[in-house]
This record gives sequence, structure tokens and C-alpha cells, in this order.
Amino acid sequence: MANQKVIERKKSEVSELADKIKEAKLVLLTDYRGISVEDVTGLRANLRKVNGDYKVIKNNITRRALKEAEIEGLEDLLVGPTAVVLSNEDYLEPLKAVYEYAKDSETYKIKGGVINGKVMTTEELITLAKLPSRETLISMLAGALLGNISKLAVALDQVRAQKETNE
Repeated sequence: MANQKVIERKKSEVSELADKIKEAKLVLLTDYRGISVEDVTGLRANLRKVNGDYKVIKNNITRRALKEAEIEGLEDLLVGPTAVVLSNEDYLEPLKAVYEYAKDSETYKIKGGVINGKVMTTEELITLAKLPSRETLISMLAGALLGNISKLAVALDQVRAQKETNE
């Protein structure tokens, strides 16, 4: 029979992870097979910069935590070595950091995840990761608006000039 202290410790781990999953905007499951310690250290550093957290957690504990957090549909992904990426503040930047690493690696894969409580497939996550950053989108919008305003100003100036010549 298993030691009672070990059982209590594991229950505590499950509850703690379940609480983190409930609070997280991003929960990402990744296959970290075949990556070096140096690469993981670099990935962790990149994730810290964007308020992400990278943890290697036993699949059974992750499975139970997902169940406790009432998230279904990821159980089949918990096969083989699985790392969990969590972020409470933003989902896009940590997702982009993992995607950038995964696209350059033959073995590191995004298995699936949860964004704001919605279970997402690998394809959906990769599509989101390919989107430009929020700042880039805002600058693109500002550029488009300024372009239209400039065109309007030129058109109004031409109308004014034409009226002056007609008078």
C-alpha cells in the first residue's frame, strides 16, 4: 500500500495544478521528446519574458488536474513526455514563443491546449500563433486610418483649390 504522505502530496500537487489551470488564460501541452537541457532552459527564459511558465509534470497528475478543473478533451494527448505551459496574463505571446521554438525543432511539438477555457487543437493554436502581435495589428490599423485621412485631406485641398480658381 502506498505511503499516506505520498498520496497526500500528490493530491496537493493535483489541486495546485488544477487551480493554476482554472486561472490560466493559456494551458499548452507540448511533447518535449528529444530536446536538450540547454534548449529547455532557453525556452523557459523566453517564456518568462512573456509571463509564461514551463513545467514538466507527470501525465497522471496533469490528467487529474484537468479533470478537477473540468476541462475535457485533452486526455488523449497525455501520452509520452508532456510539458505544460501556463500563462495567466496573455495567451498570444507565450503561444508565439512556444510556436517559434517548435517550428525550428524536428521533435518538439505542440499537442493541444486551452485558451480562456476553450479546448483548442494543434492546428487552431498554430493558426493563432502565426497572427501578428497586438502591437503590430494596432500599428497596421493606425497606418490604414492615417492613409485614409491623408487621402481625404488631399481631396479636400483639391476641392478648395478648384473652388478658388473658379471664383
